[in-house]
Amino acid sequence: MLKGTKGKVLPTAMVGSFPKPSWFNQSLHGRPFKVAMGDSQYREQYLDAVAACVNEQERAGLDILTDGDTRFDLEVGGRSWFFYTIERLNGISGFRDKSHFLDYGEFKPGHILYEVQEAYHPPAVTGKITRGPLHFTAVWKTAQKMTSRPLKFGTISATCLPMMLWNEHYKNDHDMIWDIACAQNEELKELAAAGCPVIQMEEPPHHFACCTQPPASEKDLEFYTKAFNREIEGVKTEIWAHTCWGNPNQQSFYWERPSYERSLPYLLALNADVLGLECASNEGRDLGLLKHVKTKKKIAIGVVDHTRTTVESPQLVASIIRKALEHVPPERLIITADCGFGREGLSRRIAQYKCIALVMGTNIVRKQLGLEQIYVRAADPKYAFRED
Repeated sequence: MLKGTKGKVLPTAMVGSFPKPSWFNQSLHGRPFKVAMGDSQYREQYLDAVAACVNEQERAGLDILTDGDTRFDLEVGGRSWFFYTIERLNGISGFRDKSHFLDYGEFKPGHILYEVQEAYHPPAVTGKITRGPLHFTAVWKTAQKMTSRPLKFGTISATCLPMMLWNEHYKNDHDMIWDIACAQNEELKELAAAGCPVIQMEEPPHHFACCTQPPASEKDLEFYTKAFNREIEGVKTEIWAHTCWGNPNQQSFYWERPSYERSLPYLLALNADVLGLECASNEGRDLGLLKHVKTKKKIAIGVVDHTRTTVESPQLVASIIRKALEHVPPERLIITADCGFGREGLSRRIAQYKCIALVMGTNIVRKQLGLEQIYVRAADPKYAFRED
């Protein structure tokens, strides 16, 4: 159900997270969002931080905005991306000393991702998982009332959470994933009913599962698709499925990014309106996979890399968009980043200029196609200190 991108050609958007302001030193510390908003210091800092994030995106000219995932506490490697949801589901308690996350990637001491993985201490699932005080609707409303542009809400997919949980209740992880999907589904339906124009489900794990040893079976891949579709069943708004190759501390799990080739048919079977693919890191190498794909889905391509501090030029952004247009018509193409910018690795200034480059590069292509260009206030020379 297209709402946020309906009627838009080559719309631009940020994926989700944005670096927190240095002065934002308050945290949720496991509290429900609406409870924390009764804390005057937290409330003031949170509202100001969201307003700053929204303003920076508007100045960059983005069509679809996010709240920067500001609800996530500043934790090692973006830990809160997992734990905001985990801490607010019923049936989960305590912590265990070893993380399943250490089993991913075979990293050893001396590698930055080992330190990130070592810092994650997962709780145990000790009972049936049910919906708790996730408060997605309140989080979205808080940000949407700060802008007239569509504001996208993103959250981790249920299929991603087993790596952060010790399953001490269910017979297998599939049963646990299913109950998490059902719990999130209740929350997402309420969020959509409140008017949220775009909900982004993050990291259905098909592409990662194809690269594990041993690789996932066809049965596992089919289950991940089925569980994702249960999670968004009856959620009446525009749904995006975002994928990338890793983002803890702005790190990818792979120096040379693998291919989406095996996972792509399963990702296309997700009941999402938009499928997001990481394309900046490999300069659009996998875009050729879309040549013979028949789908009504829109494709969101990453054109700036969240793992590099160097800001891409608008010309480089435009070149990736042109490559995508060889296989995807402009009315089904969305321009975004490979992943979010707020996993403890980038500065606000770099993140903002990546957003600006994203829109300016899209404007190059818009002009070539005879489309209206979007005004980028942050790049307007009349506001520069020096007049040339």
